[in-house]
Amino acid sequence: MSKRAIILVMDSFGIGATPDAASFGDTGADTIGHIAAARAARGNPLKMPNLEALGLGAAARHATGRLPAGFTRTSGFTGGFAAARERSLGKDTPSGHWELAGVPVEFEWGYFPKSVPSFPAELTNAIIAEAGLPGILGNCHASGTTIIADLGEEHVRTGKPIFYTSADSVLQIAAHEESFGLDRLYALCKIAYQHVQPYNIGRVIARPFVGAPGSYTRTGNRKDLAVPPPSKTLLNQVSDKGGKVIAIGKVGDIYAHQGVTQVVKATGHEALWEKTLTALDETGDGDLIFTNFVEFDQSFGHRRNIEGYAAALEEFDAALPAFVSRLREGDLVMISADHGCDPTWPGSDHTREHVPLIFFGPAAKPGDYGVRSSFADGGQTIAQHLGLSSLGAGKALF
Repeated sequence: MSKRAIILVMDSFGIGATPDAASFGDTGADTIGHIAAARAARGNPLKMPNLEALGLGAAARHATGRLPAGFTRTSGFTGGFAAARERSLGKDTPSGHWELAGVPVEFEWGYFPKSVPSFPAELTNAIIAEAGLPGILGNCHASGTTIIADLGEEHVRTGKPIFYTSADSVLQIAAHEESFGLDRLYALCKIAYQHVQPYNIGRVIARPFVGAPGSYTRTGNRKDLAVPPPSKTLLNQVSDKGGKVIAIGKVGDIYAHQGVTQVVKATGHEALWEKTLTALDETGDGDLIFTNFVEFDQSFGHRRNIEGYAAALEEFDAALPAFVSRLREGDLVMISADHGCDPTWPGSDHTREHVPLIFFGPAAKPGDYGVRSSFADGGQTIAQHLGLSSLGAGKALF
């Protein structure tokens, strides 16, 4: 029988604070719980019938002790489900993704302080000199959309790119695609990536935008330059055995293209679903499709947009039946997340939460798999399904 695996990451879709959340200032964070509660309070309960049937609400109850508001199913689940805690030391995108693929991050990333300026002068001076810049703007912790609105006009006028960071181990550089140039922004980020290595920074992200003052918008041409995982992941295991690894959305960048055989870019969840369905037609035995649905995090979690997040969740849920109808015998699908980003939480950073591990498809074994001690249990389950060697961390659910 042909065996294939599909991973769908709902970026930032946490299901309740972990026991160590206090260390991150996130005690009580609950992305799904607070979104559902806000919806219920407005008389418009969150409706995710397909994921609820697979076990989403029950997984969230493992994390918090209660079902999210509006969720009622307590039995008859059609998927295998669990709540997973993160073993990695951070709550960032690479750590979460790498751990899902069997490589927890058990070292400390470097971070830039919240003081202004955030970046050391020797770092910015070196980048400015090598890139031939007239200077930089920002140099602080900021929301990406806010800092573009605040400094975009000055950037276009002066040619100075916008440098900013967050609670993640990251340097982000925003520039106007037309006045600054997309290729020039990518080249600048490559220079910056080399210069941040001594600081143990995980990623440099190009954040291009377009438009005019008052209506600047970020484009889908984001590019992440990431440190590669410290050891082989599930993706390497698949490709080393001759299988395809189709990385859709920002997945290829997150793994520094290690183990990836094809990168597929798309902007917006509708386009990401379309590319995922196309990949179902182009893959076969031993292959892995891996899609990241970034808008949950980028457009709604970080923006603290509760209703936008809720609507996106319902749209994702509504897209599942068409996806399921395209599955073949031997397919195993995992839906999970990489961290939380509670849109009701103070600030604009990620939140330390459990994530769901939900398995379905013809090769899944429905059931309640409890609380897991690592996201890596998800990747290990897929590795076992595909007949791969055991990953460096994790225990298969079934």
